[in-house]
Amino acid sequence: MTATLKDKIIFITGASRGIGRAIALRCAKDGATIVIAAKSAEPHPNLEGTIYSVAEEVERAGGKALPIVVDVRDEAIVTEAVNLAVSKFGRIDILVNNASAINMSSTLELPMKRFDLIFAVNVRATFMCSKLCVPHMKNSINPHILNLSPPLNMDPKWFKNHVAYTMSKYGMSMCTLGMAEEFRSLGIAVNSLWPRTLIATAAISVNFPKHLYDASRKPDIMADAAYAVLTSDSRTVTGNFFIDEEVLKAHGVTDFSGYSLNPGAKLYPDLYL
Repeated sequence: MTATLKDKIIFITGASRGIGRAIALRCAKDGATIVIAAKSAEPHPNLEGTIYSVAEEVERAGGKALPIVVDVRDEAIVTEAVNLAVSKFGRIDILVNNASAINMSSTLELPMKRFDLIFAVNVRATFMCSKLCVPHMKNSINPHILNLSPPLNMDPKWFKNHVAYTMSKYGMSMCTLGMAEEFRSLGIAVNSLWPRTLIATAAISVNFPKHLYDASRKPDIMADAAYAVLTSDSRTVTGNFFIDEEVLKAHGVTDFSGYSLNPGAKLYPDLYL
């Protein structure tokens, strides 16, 4: 395990809030440079965080920040963002495919416009960002791609109520499965990370009942687990479907109470586990 992410160039999609923001701030503590690639340029009336507010937080935490307005569905915009990062910093060391769209509707209830959105943000963007970043990661020391996606599990219970969303998240995980082997010879690690419990993000607050949000953990647990993965040896730690709690246990963490949004509350398990 490398000791630090100091001076690493880390490209994080969807980094303006939630888990992406938490990962950015954790990496910034080491002195990493964070490319904050997200759509949120203006404050949202109901959701905290913009790429600029996170950039300020990154720099206060000890890192450097490059905020870029990015719609991960748009190939030209993503290409321009990657090229801008490389022109400024010379390379990309780490890509975190965190951007995600959620829609838990059933087959008959899901409009095709929403189907297209979740596939564009989840599967297509993960594939495309990886495709565009890898050429700039080949000469990096300890390069990693980390996808925020679940372990693959073909149990029908994970499909029957929201088949489209499950297919889209499993599509991200299939990128992990395939690209880990495809880029193994280059020494580029490709792994997935998923939470054991619900995480208190805007997506959960909007899409789930309040009592489930209250039974969640803070995004910090995913950030700490991501940090552990991203500081591991890229040539030996690849092709894994990590669970946040298991990663941290393997690194000696025994007390998880500090991660609970409401200490003492019974935690609610996440999907796909």
